[in-house]
Amino acid sequence: MPLFDFHCEVCDRTYELLLRGGTDPVCPHCGSTNMTKLIPAISPAARTPGMVQRARQQANREGHFSNFNAAERKRILKT
Repeated sequence: MPLFDFHCEVCDRTYELLLRGGTDPVCPHCGSTNMTKLIPAISPAARTPGMVQRARQQANREGHFSNFNAAERKRILKT
């Protein structure tokens, strides 16, 4: 059973619901069946070189090295 995002038109809340095919969504808050299915957001690639570089630059600016592996941390701390 896939997860879908729905927006309730009555109580103006958004929910992620697990539904079987052909099942009508029901709002868990107000019980309304006036739900709109939302288009899912596209997720970025998990570990692109640009994302890794930006995460490392941010970690360096913040003064920690959580985005570097152990060998890289030793090398960075020696300089």
